[in-house]
Amino acid sequence: MTGQRKADAYVYTEASACLPVRQEDVLSKSEIVKNLPDEEGVDALTELALNLHWSWNHAADELWKDLDAELWEATQNPWVILQTVSKEKINASLAEPVFRRRLNDLLRLNREAYNSEAWFQHKHPEKALTTVAYFSMEFMLSEALPIYSGGLGNVAGDQMKAASDLGVPVLGVGLLYGQGYFRQDFDSDGRQQALYPVNDPGQLPIRPLRQKNGHCWKDKALPARHKRLRKLSCASGYHQ
Repeated sequence: MTGQRKADAYVYTEASACLPVRQEDVLSKSEIVKNLPDEEGVDALTELALNLHWSWNHAADELWKDLDAELWEATQNPWVILQTVSKEKINASLAEPVFRRRLNDLLRLNREAYNSEAWFQHKHPEKALTTVAYFSMEFMLSEALPIYSGGLGNVAGDQMKAASDLGVPVLGVGLLYGQGYFRQDFDSDGRQQALYPVNDPGQLPIRPLRQKNGHCWKDKALPARHKRLRKLSCASGYHQ
């Protein structure tokens, strides 16, 4: 079970995030992807894994299960599977016509859905509204992104998912906690132990937020404690 947030926190926006720059967080998504096999199709797997649409749309479940059924059952986290499964297994799967066809179909359907008009576009074709900023201390989108504890996170996460399905242009703004919420455990004497798992940005389904020209936004200096903020992004369905 989960509990309170620990005081030490990163600043995070669910569709554009900020983090204090730490040397141990240097591992980037590009470095992780480099560790994957240099095979056509890996980019497609990465695109699917880094969009949390899979947390409420389960069309791709069998794809991840084919890569590692036991790990999928334990984590339900495509990004962890891509980082864990061997290059040989990924290459072998991509070489299978059935797997490859399923991958291509999923990617095509997702892209078509994300770029097509949804309820909001049909209901408000002459809209002046372009973006709604949704500020929340928590967003419960998936256990793969542990930035939530309870009710508030569930409500905010469900509203983001509903907005995605309806095509409402919502931008979530929240916090990425350095150690997130503690997990409760008990020792052999029955005493509660508070465990604070570290949220390693390099292991989470988030990416640097980029400008229209493809360049990352520059880090922002904070006046106190020699901290800097880094902007990251998380895709959740329609919200890219």
